[in-house]
Amino acid sequence: MTPTARIRLLRRACVALAAAGALLAPATAGPAHGSPSAAPSPSPDFPELTPAVAAKLDRAVQDTLREAKVPGVIVGLWAPGKGSYVKTFGVADKETGARMRTDFYTRIGSQTKTFTVTALLRLVDQGKVGLDDPIGTYVSGVPNGDRITLRELAGMRSGLFNYSEDDAFDKALTTQGTRPFTPQQLLAYSFKHPVNFAPNARFEYSNTNLILLGLVIEKVTGQPLQQVLKQQVIDPAGLHHTLFPTNAAFPSPHAQGYTDQSASGAIVNATDWNPSWAWAAGAMISDLEDLRSWAKTLATGTLLTPATQAERLKTTPAGIPGAGYGLGLFDVQGWIGHNGSLPGYESLGVYLPEEQATLVVILNTDALHDGQEPSTLFGEAITEIVTPDHVYPGHKPTPPRHG
Repeated sequence: MTPTARIRLLRRACVALAAAGALLAPATAGPAHGSPSAAPSPSPDFPELTPAVAAKLDRAVQDTLREAKVPGVIVGLWAPGKGSYVKTFGVADKETGARMRTDFYTRIGSQTKTFTVTALLRLVDQGKVGLDDPIGTYVSGVPNGDRITLRELAGMRSGLFNYSEDDAFDKALTTQGTRPFTPQQLLAYSFKHPVNFAPNARFEYSNTNLILLGLVIEKVTGQPLQQVLKQQVIDPAGLHHTLFPTNAAFPSPHAQGYTDQSASGAIVNATDWNPSWAWAAGAMISDLEDLRSWAKTLATGTLLTPATQAERLKTTPAGIPGAGYGLGLFDVQGWIGHNGSLPGYESLGVYLPEEQATLVVILNTDALHDGQEPSTLFGEAITEIVTPDHVYPGHKPTPPRHG
């Protein structure tokens, strides 16, 4: 796979399976919604995370690390009444040999989509927008803008060309990773292409959709997206190490991130590349504990009304058995959440309601292994051990497609 094909994936980072992260009383969080009156009892099927199970997980993670040539990985697995498994493997810096740490910040890529769509759904709950409003009501110049709805944008069913698959964009990013992009520049890369299909005709992952939703949020609230996300999602969710950067700044401590999405195809250090190219689709930063907390909040809908959460969880087929995409999240074999991938970093944050289990995986590379996202390989290796009836992604994934 060429470097150009690879960059097109933020990449396809829907499920990384080839089919597959309000306002507006300015500083108020608003009430929490959707909490169940009584949490279900932990499933007897999920194993207790004993030293023996931990040893199996160690071997599986180490084997995947070695096979996929991943520098370093952080793994967190939690289930009430069953214990926890939180470990690091490998190196955070290939030059110094510094080890991975559980307190590292990381770039979360497309898990950002879960935050952006949550902010949009908060606006829905406040009566500020409607899911079936056409995008043209808020943003002019969108192809099929009078027909594509906010629901179709959030559910990846708009038909709009994915700007990160544009050759000119690819060249700009891979040759100048530190340059900033504006949302309008990103949309221009998309809108010079014809639409791929009529609205709602099928599922197709496109970062263009989230750039548009970010602009809707800004227009309706009159505030910058990063401010809305903090006030209406991050703070109400009780997250303390999650942020939406407006430049390439990266809080410490963090691992160095390595990518082969370079102009030459060689492995390069992408730690300080500017994530503005992903904006509302993938620019955010978080850490292990926040991603753990967020996975459950996202899946259980505690920031939304039950009716809106129910709409969010209505999935449409994402191209493989057992996988569906809702509004800014996926359900893969029962695991609800999202993954993320951008140059140098990958992450996976998912929650399994049936077991009340949470899995978070953080990597400091996005280099594919035999055409597969390494975060998917770790997710599969771990879930094969602890939830054999809910293996993520359910089978060996197929190579990513680009159209």
